[in-house]
Amino acid sequence: MKRFERWFGAVALAAAAVALLVSSGRDGDWLAGIVFAALLLAAAWAVSPFFGGRQEPWASIRDKNDDGGVVIFWRPGCVYCLRLKASLGRGGRRAQWVNIWRDPDGAAFVREHNDGNETVPTVLVGSEVLTNPEPGIVSRALAGR
Repeated sequence: MKRFERWFGAVALAAAAVALLVSSGRDGDWLAGIVFAALLLAAAWAVSPFFGGRQEPWASIRDKNDDGGVVIFWRPGCVYCLRLKASLGRGGRRAQWVNIWRDPDGAAFVREHNDGNETVPTVLVGSEVLTNPEPGIVSRALAGR
């Protein structure tokens, strides 16, 4: 059941996009339907488990993170994670991103530092763990690298 819950938002948005296209086709307003359906499909991708691409497992990052790097623990569909990723822009590429839905070790790290909860984004800056930090804090930490 948990696997379905991860996909629920993406599937709902994709279904809304299809319904919008069908509705606009009946009304003859294809252009608006296509534009809004494309926006809905982009949102579906952003909340899907596919968002974020490939990444290294937390176990290997943990072993190499002696230099005080920035590690961001996130999950698809989290609006706070999306806000952080958008705010960091290209600078966010300097951080290591760990999807806690794909990485059980990463999820365990997040629970360990958030009273048993999988609260994301959780950011590791050097040895300091920050839960849902302001994007400016993370941006400054990345700029200092």
